[in-house]
Amino acid sequence: PLLSGQDVRETFARMAMNDEETVALVAGGHTFGKMHGAGDDALVGPEPEGSPIEAQGFGWSSTHKSGKGVDTITSGLEGPWTANPTQWDNGYFDLLFKYEWELTKSPAGANIWHPVNVNEADKAPEVDGSDVKVMPTMNTADIAMVTDPEYRKISEKFHKDPEAFADAFARAWFKLLHRDMGPKLRYLGPEVPDEELIWQDPVPAGNDAYNVDAVKASIKESGISIQEMVETAWASASTYRGSDMRGGANGARIRLAPQKNWAANKPEQLEKVLATLETIASENNASLADVIVLAGGVGIEMASGASVPFAPGRGDASEAQTDVDSFAVLEPAADGFRNFQRTSFAVSPEEMLLDKAQLLGLTAAEMTVLVGGLRALGISSDGHGVWSDGQSLSNQWFVSLLDMDTVWSQKDENLFEGSSRSTGETLGTATRVDLVFGSNSELRAIAEVYAQNDNGDKFIADFIAAWTKVMNADRFDLAA
Repeated sequence: PLLSGQDVRETFARMAMNDEETVALVAGGHTFGKMHGAGDDALVGPEPEGSPIEAQGFGWSSTHKSGKGVDTITSGLEGPWTANPTQWDNGYFDLLFKYEWELTKSPAGANIWHPVNVNEADKAPEVDGSDVKVMPTMNTADIAMVTDPEYRKISEKFHKDPEAFADAFARAWFKLLHRDMGPKLRYLGPEVPDEELIWQDPVPAGNDAYNVDAVKASIKESGISIQEMVETAWASASTYRGSDMRGGANGARIRLAPQKNWAANKPEQLEKVLATLETIASENNASLADVIVLAGGVGIEMASGASVPFAPGRGDASEAQTDVDSFAVLEPAADGFRNFQRTSFAVSPEEMLLDKAQLLGLTAAEMTVLVGGLRALGISSDGHGVWSDGQSLSNQWFVSLLDMDTVWSQKDENLFEGSSRSTGETLGTATRVDLVFGSNSELRAIAEVYAQNDNGDKFIADFIAAWTKVMNADRFDLAA
């Protein structure tokens, strides 16, 4: 049971649940219902996708007796946890603490635990509605709720205080079901709670009534380089994950732990840039979150001569509104847009770029134009793939990438050196992420469009559109 407790703790931690939430969910979930393992699980058929065509989407068909009710087989574990499996009560903890539990086997052969010398009153009704009574059952994870020292403390607390248990379960259950819905702003309906919960990554309302042009002028005069402006804005906004609507520029959490210390964000450079931008934000009554994004836009405007759309109104989250452990999992192991990779992985850098792009909700064309534009602006964690001075946003990166005079030779697993076929002159270095846009047929087709000498304006327009999409990915208030 102690080892099971470790597995439970790790599994629930991956859902950002602490020990108290874990015990509440396990105990609350097991207050209802039962486990099913009435017979040999070999008698259960394949899943729907593995079933024959005539099954028409049905799966797990059981040939054990009736296959349902008292004959049901699912996990292989068998039995109810409490004497009243259809009623919310404190029966789970009552039985768990009342009895010694002995290891036995279910009819399916799985390990289960039964109480020693159980009272008839603590048995549960059979599921068929008959007068038959069955033994209450715990699985090994349940036993861990009283054998693991930390779990036991919490279990004892909930056993003595049913109201605290009910409240903890309700909160943890709400968190579990809403974890991937993003901030509270996205909730609908009359039952949305007023309470602000830290796992919702709350962000205070921002101010949009300030002089944007004055802020832009201050940024231009600040001495921050184009690369620093763009890189900081990208680092802030690109944490967004469309999978659970977390991350993004809103909240300016890039100034807080853990984001300010992430290697991908160049902590020393970041500290210097943020200090300057914080001063500008304070002087203009703007949020730092807005100023970070605005600075990225200013850098692009300086490099392209084009206008970058900007929507003010972001807020700045506080440390108290930020769950450090929960945000730690957003740290990028790799970000191909910045040519950053923490270490070598079994998955290739170009595959990790695809994953990053899909989390940001980008199309193949948007991913392509962003990588080319960021390299043109000198954005690369180690300088590889940058073949210009970074002062001009143009399609030259694609022109250089597709130049047939360039021949590439591999220097290590993720580094290549380009040289001229005609002169032998060394032209620059590139990573797998850079070269995939000339190697993969689909990406090369997109790169060739942007490399056309009459598509310079299209490249800039598409880059700005994709950039703005990333900067506003978490602005659910704009879509509301």
